[in-house]
Amino acid sequence: MQINNYISILKREFKGYNLSSFGKDCLAGITCTAVALPLALAFGVSAGADAASGLICAILAGIIIGGLSGASYQISGPTGAMAAILISLSVTYGLQGVYAAGFLSGVILLLFAFFKAGRLVYFIPKPVITGFTSGIAVTIALGQIDNAFGTHSAGTSAIGKLLSYAEVGFQPVLMAVVFTLIAMLIMILWPKRFNAVFPGSLLAIIVALAIQMVFRFEVATVGAIPRTLLPEVRLQFSSLNPAYLSKFISPAISIALLGTIESLLCGASGGKMKGEKIDATQELYAQGIGNAVIPFFGGIPATAAIARTSVAIKSGGVTRMTSIIHSIGLLLSMFLLGPFMAQIPLAALAGVLFVTSWRMNEWSAIRNMFSGRLKTSIAQFLITMIATVVFDLTVAILIGVGLSMILFVLRARSEMRIQVEDPEFDEITRVVYIDGSLFFATQERITATVNELKGQGVKRIIFSLRGVPTIDHSEIEELEGVFSDCRKDGIEYYICGLQDEVAHMFARLGVDKHFEGRTYTSVVSALDDLKTK
Repeated sequence: MQINNYISILKREFKGYNLSSFGKDCLAGITCTAVALPLALAFGVSAGADAASGLICAILAGIIIGGLSGASYQISGPTGAMAAILISLSVTYGLQGVYAAGFLSGVILLLFAFFKAGRLVYFIPKPVITGFTSGIAVTIALGQIDNAFGTHSAGTSAIGKLLSYAEVGFQPVLMAVVFTLIAMLIMILWPKRFNAVFPGSLLAIIVALAIQMVFRFEVATVGAIPRTLLPEVRLQFSSLNPAYLSKFISPAISIALLGTIESLLCGASGGKMKGEKIDATQELYAQGIGNAVIPFFGGIPATAAIARTSVAIKSGGVTRMTSIIHSIGLLLSMFLLGPFMAQIPLAALAGVLFVTSWRMNEWSAIRNMFSGRLKTSIAQFLITMIATVVFDLTVAILIGVGLSMILFVLRARSEMRIQVEDPEFDEITRVVYIDGSLFFATQERITATVNELKGQGVKRIIFSLRGVPTIDHSEIEELEGVFSDCRKDGIEYYICGLQDEVAHMFARLGVDKHFEGRTYTSVVSALDDLKTK
């Protein structure tokens, strides 16, 4: 049972846990709080909700998801990728729509966990993941133009808002632009070696807040931060009726897919850093439970965050207590710093998100693709990125994976090779060497080769399948037809070098009867035998 598995995880994790370990968890947790605080506020706003929704999400995710996680090091909360999905949802349906979709995504994640669907994430091609990450980064940046420039747009999507400026006009507010630039410059110029101790994003927010508190500029600010985990606007149990929830199935699937992908990829990356393998199924259970609960407290959906997770590991975190302590730090910040956080300019948060979205891109992987001129990978990357910006994550992943499958099929077809050789001891025998996997996309090539040989007056064909590792039903049926036509036309045929898996497939479909007594271990043995006939 999964509960027993979870208990086993905890026993291994806390074996030998002592006061020294707790001290390390406390220090790492406090460091994570410093990193998570400005991001929680920013992602709450960029999701189309408010700063409080992001903060509540970070607090509860750290306790619930972190406590139930499939690894000791995962830190979950609001992320830029999740915010990019939620923005159009919030514009169309408001916060209640975000909460309803968040709850449904939690249920879907629990189903993913039950059916152990987490392993499917590792079948998504890397360029597709890189593409949707870049697409999300573009979506985040486009979604922050209003906050960064103090403007007002229309439209429900990032592209729609951008295009709407042609109708509603674009009139930037000077001080909004100044706050945006200040935040960006601080994050860019702040030395990386200090980030683990005092993140540049936090410094940017503090500087912007100090300027705003002194000069009181006419710019949009975060607004009131409620000092409660039960704000007035949250998901109500009365909303849990099928008719209402059915409207949010599609966005909920997108949220669940993103949660699965981000959490498990974050777990894999963090696992390499800490030398600990994540339990994918337990992680999905944790994400599912957390996201099903968080909306009832007014929080936006959560997922594992690679930036906060890496900070936790590099700061010396030992167990999942790091995640819980980071949440306690955020909770204290809500109660003690709420009046100050309310005055943070939205433009400063936009500046933080501009830099964050830039850094989200996997630049090393992108450079490798383009410098290596990997055409297939570049196509997967660009098409997935564009689909993410224009459509949504679900469509983008389907398009990216679908394109990958088509490209794989085309490449596999081109890599299947057929070579014909003349053994030279007579004029009626030919050896047909076949290399590569045989499947539906390679059909007709063998038939075409045999028909060509018939036209040359060949009466004996030796098929060498030593280079064929796998074969599917479609190709077996084609070969069965080839053998049948050979018998009708009085052509002898022989099979050499059958690999075990291919021979097994022939036997399962009963096609092995067509070459009974016609098999050899190698072409050499076949030719030696045929010379004597």
